[in-house]
Amino acid sequence: MSELSASANDDNRLVAGDKVYNTPVEVTLAVIGGKWKSLLAYHLMSGPLRFSELKRLVPDITEKMLTQQLRELERAGVVSRKVFAEVPPRVEYRVTEHGATLKPVLEAMCAWGRSHWQQQG
Repeated sequence: MSELSASANDDNRLVAGDKVYNTPVEVTLAVIGGKWKSLLAYHLMSGPLRFSELKRLVPDITEKMLTQQLRELERAGVVSRKVFAEVPPRVEYRVTEHGATLKPVLEAMCAWGRSHWQQQG
């Protein structure tokens, strides 16, 4: 929690290229924020999955959005994509070593969500 109070009191901004972040939370949300990215990362924590498997696990996402979100996670270094030279082509997505560091964040989100859901009863 000291990280939270420290970031609110100092003027240290995080700069990445032309993007300026006011807090580390903004950086995290830039990587896994939105409706789909954290869900995709959550499902990939259990092991490599094919595109169709991810689509089944997240049924409300369109194929276009799934492709876009996976590409963004790949650019952020959270997910890697492996294409197998087969007919028909097979593609697997997996969490990178860097992406695996999000596991405690996603677990905390799960715990909070479960607790919040129970309180709302």
